[in-house]
Amino acid sequence: MPVVRLTCLFALAYFSFTTAFGESTATKSGWTVLFDGANTDAFRNYQSDTISSGWKIQDDALVRAEKGAGDIITKEKFGAFELELEYKISPEGNSGVMFHVTEDNPKPWQSGPEIQVQDNTAGHDPQKAGWLYQLYKADVDATKPAGQWNKLRILITPEKCAHYVNGVKYFEYVKGSDDWDQRVAKSKFSKFEGFGEATSGHIALQDHGDEVAYRNIRVRKFD
Repeated sequence: MPVVRLTCLFALAYFSFTTAFGESTATKSGWTVLFDGANTDAFRNYQSDTISSGWKIQDDALVRAEKGAGDIITKEKFGAFELELEYKISPEGNSGVMFHVTEDNPKPWQSGPEIQVQDNTAGHDPQKAGWLYQLYKADVDATKPAGQWNKLRILITPEKCAHYVNGVKYFEYVKGSDDWDQRVAKSKFSKFEGFGEATSGHIALQDHGDEVAYRNIRVRKFD
């Protein structure tokens, strides 16, 4: 069996194991902390070398606090990975977490698929928190109300991607599969050449004009 396939299968098996039984102390060294409440060194604004003052550290959280903060991305790129973070959205607020973002478009969502972050009770958007915007949706809603912390856990590998919100599995998909391509073709993203095709890119936090807070952001690479 090819080495790449073995690596992917190991990653999936490990992810299933830790989801079911929790994470042992020995495995924690695999994580890279992107934000621990102390600094924003792992991030910069999209198509910029620095991060704007509109993103502030408040109560150990990274907060989109001011108008014009702008979308921010990780300085590092990630291919196959597992991401964990907590978010707290403001009432009627909207934001998003994107992955495999490239910087050859005016906006990060024009290249990177977006995991929706929002107040589900607002009713201003047919999408829901934890969904993959316009592409995949869940039949359950495990989110807590606006103003409370929610935990988002995402697995992205060539053979399987999965979304979890507050420990509840939402759905799986295969990026680049026939099903994926058909869904993209029916979405607003079809007009952006190369949307969702990158196999590596930045992780982005969206400035959608509303206050949102993120904390305990960490990622684990699968080589």
